[in-house]
Amino acid sequence: MPSMAQVFDDMAPDGDDVALEEFSRDEESVVFVPKGQWITGVSVSYQQSTQDKYQFLIIENLTGDTYTFKVSPMLMFAVRNDLALGGRFAYTRSLTKLENADIVLDPETGYTFDHLYRLSHNYYGTIMMRNYFSLGRSKRFGFFNEVQLQLGGGQTKLTTGTGSTLSGFYERNFSAEIGLSPGMCIFLNDYSAIEVNVGVLGFKMTDTHTYTDQIYESSRTSKFANFRINLFSISFGVTFYL
Repeated sequence: MPSMAQVFDDMAPDGDDVALEEFSRDEESVVFVPKGQWITGVSVSYQQSTQDKYQFLIIENLTGDTYTFKVSPMLMFAVRNDLALGGRFAYTRSLTKLENADIVLDPETGYTFDHLYRLSHNYYGTIMMRNYFSLGRSKRFGFFNEVQLQLGGGQTKLTTGTGSTLSGFYERNFSAEIGLSPGMCIFLNDYSAIEVNVGVLGFKMTDTHTYTDQIYESSRTSKFANFRINLFSISFGVTFYL
């Protein structure tokens, strides 16, 4: 019986050696963000709501108003083609004034909250690194992958009740977060672009200390890991490339 090597030798043309052709995958590279370019932008958001005897599911007679303000400037520099380093600063202020709210679980069980006042300030600093990728050979449409390291902290003041039932809380918090946030970039012209990004991977740790009525002290630590698309972290913005 002939061996396998002899079978393959018989299949090959006489006098010719069978050689595998070398395969090479051609890659075309287009510079989307050139080296030496500054990337800057700022986002501002404001939200306000007022309720007057509002009812929703188990909540009844909700009366009060709230607002949230946030400003976040950003500055980055392209240290080489399609690679940028930089940072972002964010400040958030929120205020809640609740005159009254009833939580009714059933006809015999209910809770009432009145004269609740809550004010919080939070600051965040973020170090970022971005890799840009063009969509085909387009210089208008592209993607980026952003790695973030964020440190932040803030304080919250909370009071409930009036007179002899008045109670106050004071909180100080510190947080650290590392995450991955890919996105898409669309240039409107040579100097401005619209960006949209979403968090898909991250780890966050928050440490909070609470002081109640200037007598009692407590603390809590929470950890959160995200390994999926977080629809609540989708953000839109306009950036300028100078």
